[in-house]
Amino acid sequence: MKNKLKILAALILWASTTVTIAQTNYADERTKRLDSMYSALHAADAFNGNVLIAEKGKVIFEKSYGLANEKTGAKLNANTTFELASVSKQFTAMGIVLLKKQGKLSYEDDITKYIPELADYKGITIQNLLVHTGGLPDYMNMAIANWDKDKIATNNDILNLFLTLKPKKAFETNEKWQYSNTGYLILGSIIERASGQSFGEFLKQYIFKPLDMKNSLVYRSRYQPQKIENYALAYGYSDSLKRKITVDEMGRNMYVFLDGIVGDGMVNTTAKDLLKWDRALYTNKLVNEEDKKMIFSSYPTNDTKGTNYGFGWFINNSKDFGKMVYHSGSWAGYITYIERDLDNDKTIIILQNNMLKNTELPSKNTRRILYGIPLDKK
Repeated sequence: MKNKLKILAALILWASTTVTIAQTNYADERTKRLDSMYSALHAADAFNGNVLIAEKGKVIFEKSYGLANEKTGAKLNANTTFELASVSKQFTAMGIVLLKKQGKLSYEDDITKYIPELADYKGITIQNLLVHTGGLPDYMNMAIANWDKDKIATNNDILNLFLTLKPKKAFETNEKWQYSNTGYLILGSIIERASGQSFGEFLKQYIFKPLDMKNSLVYRSRYQPQKIENYALAYGYSDSLKRKITVDEMGRNMYVFLDGIVGDGMVNTTAKDLLKWDRALYTNKLVNEEDKKMIFSSYPTNDTKGTNYGFGWFINNSKDFGKMVYHSGSWAGYITYIERDLDNDKTIIILQNNMLKNTELPSKNTRRILYGIPLDKK
């Protein structure tokens, strides 16, 4: 109840600020309203992170709220690096598209061509994995039940669990759509085996370097720790200690022993680098128009229902906002989001390093402010 009252008080303050703004002739009222909303959420322990909003590539709002490191008191800033969680999937998908363009694979290839450990699951194609229609069961639940928690698992370890345990498919291929971290883990392994490079090396050579994404990398902080300047540590909340704690302070948990997995996550970057990524996708620097059409299309299942998911992106066609492609992520204390409004060339990037009881992902109201639409009060 105390937390609810705290949030309510902060939002009342935000609402009153918004009323004042409406009566003032600011150059861009939206910027003031965005700052008011995020400031109120931060004051209520509901937001800690970076926000970047752009129109046609021009940044109209960029601000950091809170700390990157609770112990040292280091503040977040515009160049702070965050782990992206599932927002990483769009980079994995792009890796597959680039390998296809290099002639090293086909979307129609059976996954067993690259992953013989999955010989019991023939009939699943690379494209099935890209759009989540493969039907393979969730690897996380399997690892929680069967993996030695004192060891950090890698992609090959999970593939060998499939080989040994032979779990049943969740559904028949193309029968329906079901979001699958397993599928993107396998895509990460396919990138490695088809290219002869590590997942991180491939993304660095073919995506990060060409786009001048200097603060972007594949990073597994527990499996292969390294020093990264200006890094956002992630936090949850301990009821017993009555304070924020890091994932590592929680003891053995899936965030620690699954830290060696790539493909479904583990891309780390900044909001500024994500804007470079966004801008490149409006050009042919990495891929052509035909490729982008495939990346940003919805694919049907056997019942002809659209999945509203492309190659690493959710797809939505809105009467208010036009065609939007977006993805969120949530893992090990990080909550992330990127949205590209393709018809209007607007970009929303939200990176958070707190996953607390009150934490919110205010993407919907951010969009509404951006378009001058009344806020959702729910």
